[in-house]
Parts: sequence; C-alpha cells; structure tokens
Amino acid sequence: MQRNQSTINSAGTVAWGTMRNIPRIVIAGTHSGCGKTTIARGVMDALTRRGLAVQPFKVGPDFIDPTHHTVICGRVSRNLDPFMMGETGVLETFMRASQGADVAVIEGVMGMYDGLEGSDEASTAHVMRVLEAPAVLVVDVRGMSRSANAVVKGFREFGTGAEIAGVVFNRIGSPRHRSMIEASLETRPFGFVPRDESCTVGSRHLGLKMAHELLEDHCIGDLIAKSCDIDALLDAARATPALPDAPVQEPEPESVRIGVAKDEAFCFYYQDNIDRLHGAGASIIPFSPLHDPFPAIDAFYLGGGYPELHARALEGSGFGDAVRKAVDDGMPVYAECGGLIALTRSIRCDNREYRMAGVLPGRSCMTGRIQALGYSDGEWTGGPHYASSGSRILGHEFHYSRVECESDARFAIRLSRGKGIVDGMDGLYVHQALATYAHAYFSPEFARSLVASASAYRRS
Repeated sequence: MQRNQSTINSAGTVAWGTMRNIPRIVIAGTHSGCGKTTIARGVMDALTRRGLAVQPFKVGPDFIDPTHHTVICGRVSRNLDPFMMGETGVLETFMRASQGADVAVIEGVMGMYDGLEGSDEASTAHVMRVLEAPAVLVVDVRGMSRSANAVVKGFREFGTGAEIAGVVFNRIGSPRHRSMIEASLETRPFGFVPRDESCTVGSRHLGLKMAHELLEDHCIGDLIAKSCDIDALLDAARATPALPDAPVQEPEPESVRIGVAKDEAFCFYYQDNIDRLHGAGASIIPFSPLHDPFPAIDAFYLGGGYPELHARALEGSGFGDAVRKAVDDGMPVYAECGGLIALTRSIRCDNREYRMAGVLPGRSCMTGRIQALGYSDGEWTGGPHYASSGSRILGHEFHYSRVECESDARFAIRLSRGKGIVDGMDGLYVHQALATYAHAYFSPEFARSLVASASAYRRS
C-alpha cells in the first residue's frame, strides 16, 4: 500500500510518525442485505458490554448506520471512503478516531468486492487493504446449506484468501441446517446466527431508521454473544500489524460560531466535516430548526435528512423567516440535499405543498422513486467564496426528490460525475447561501474558506 509521507499542516497533508497497534476487524458481506449491519451492531454491542472501548467505522458514504454504531459504542462512528477521502485520508481518519480505543470494528458496504463501476475502488476490500485489516465474512444461508461453503470458497479464491479471518453464517434456520453447513466447512466459522426477525431495524426510502428513532435494545448483542465466538474474533483483530500513526493536530483558536442543524429533520453529516470546521477555528453550535430559535451565529451548515417527514412542522416554525433574514443580511449558509429542500420556496409531498424558507429560486417535490444514487465529482465555477474556481469537490448523491428551478437560478458547481440539481449543475446559490444535492466531503480548503467567510460576516 502506498502511504503519504508528508505532514499534517494547513494544507491538510499527513506526517506519519511512530507505529501504533490498533486491533481491528471488518464486518464484510457477500452482498447487500446479507445481514452485515445486524452482525456489526451485535459485535459492537457484545464487545462494548465486555468493557472494551470500541471505535466504530462505516465503509462508504452512509449516514444512517453510523448513528446506530455511535449509540452502541458511545464513540462517534466515522465514514471511511477512499473515493472521497483518498487512501491517505482513510488511514488518517482511522488512526485519529481510534485514539484510546481497545478495538476498532468496521462495517463494510455492499458485497466485499463491490466498488466503483465494477472495480474494487472504494469497496470494503479496498479499505481492508489500506488498513491491513482482516474480515469476518457474513453469509446469508437462507435457502442453502452446503452451497454456503462454495460461496465462501469463491470469495477466498477471488482475493488472496488471507483477508478473510473467519465466517459468520447468518439466518440459520435450525440445528439440522447448521449441521449440514458444518459438514463441508473449509473456512473457520466465527458464528452460526439463528434467524431472528425481532432483532432487525425497520427501514424506509433512504435506508434504515435512525438510531434516535429506536429504543435502546440489546437483542442483537445478546444473540451475537450467544451464537458467535467473540474470543476468536478478538484474536483475529489483535493479530493485525501496527500502522503508522499521525500526530494530533491542534485546532486553530475558535474565531467564529457556525451553527449546525441537528434534529429529526436534519441529521446527515460526515463527522470529519464537523471536525474540519472545528479545526479551522469554528465553534460548533448545534441547534434544532424544528424546536429552537435561530441562534447567534456567524455561518450556518444545514445538512441532509428527512425534511419531507417534518414539512408541516417546518412550515409552522419560525425557521424559514429566520434563515431568510440571515441570508438577506449576508450570512454564509451551506446546505446539502435535505437542507437544499428546506431552503427552496416549497416542498410538495403527501399530496399537498408546504412552504419552506424561500431563500432559493426553486420548488421541491418528492417523486416516490429514486432520482440519483452514486458518487459525485465536480469543480467550483464561481458563487460564494467557499473554494477557488476550478477546485474539486467530491461527494455522494442519494435522494427521492427533485428541485424545479426558476429562470434566474445560478449554480456554482459543474459536475463531471453525478446528476446535481439540473443538467449536471449543482450548488444553487443566492448571496452567500449555497445548496447542493451532493453530500460533499469537505476539503481543508473548503473548511478554511467557510470559516473565513463567517469571519468576514462577523466583522461586517
């Protein structure tokens, strides 16, 4: 694996220092829906209840699974995404977030080898190589017995074989079902997890329900503790080699206050984005657009989420008037996906139209079917001074809505990959307010620019 040998500085590069050993294991799957999220949650819960400090991670751009990890482990789950972060960024985030942890558990994405455009770029296997971490392969054995071991053999032979430390056979139907699988084992089993639908998490159009919507439940932790060899899993995690450590970078002194929307309607954020803003000198002020008055802040970051589920409450709150006044006053506002919807004139859902903030020249509507799903890659072309013209912006799109823009709409981002708001254009803006459909992974330059814009607004 290639490793960057530079320094963490104002340019955001990394200097790798002494080697540090972090026990780590990846919960990989044969395909989406095989149960890896359930197994990952259960492993995290079982390890945490042993008294271990467990640092959770999620491969890819997912926002929802990390909320469950965070509640279970009591440590903020981080995304590891080589497309958006680069290999150096994956390693740096892993090492930084794992400070003080006894073990790291990394939930994979899709099938273990599934990556960008049929390659393994940004796949679970890619992250495993970067972190030199072994996998527990989760196999859904519904409807098969001996064939499950053929699947495992195929996965081992497709790669090097060494990356799979063991297998969890999921959704075992009966003791007889288990014995038929055991008759032809070729790879060490870490567990045989019986089918138990009571331990699953409900879902909706953007994925599983968020952690804050569910009561605390140790059902899956109990199930994994009883049906899996946690000691063997820990042995595999502890057998991993040491990795080069990155020094801790002290944040810039806090000079501005950046509000971050945090409630049931706005809850999709990459933790690294928040960390980058803090590191650039921002004091982070979380507040609820649904329930709180608009705070005294110098800039506003409005993430994605489910504004369509709370459209009536948003319409009846004072949020729209407050943010519109702030934008008219010149406050820097950056919004993504659900935040974009909230800043348009209205949203049509549930067979009626709800008034939104009216900051941006367009109207939103829920479509009932997916409008965009995948990575985005673009360049800044103008607009608010959040990045220099021509600089790159990487992110991910996933939404079931569209925005119908008015004729005077202006855009700050041109995409080479992804759909954007209209015709490959993203970053709809008015004054210093800018909104995208893409959930961007902030570059150090972007974080510094947003803080600088907030500082200029504060001085004005």
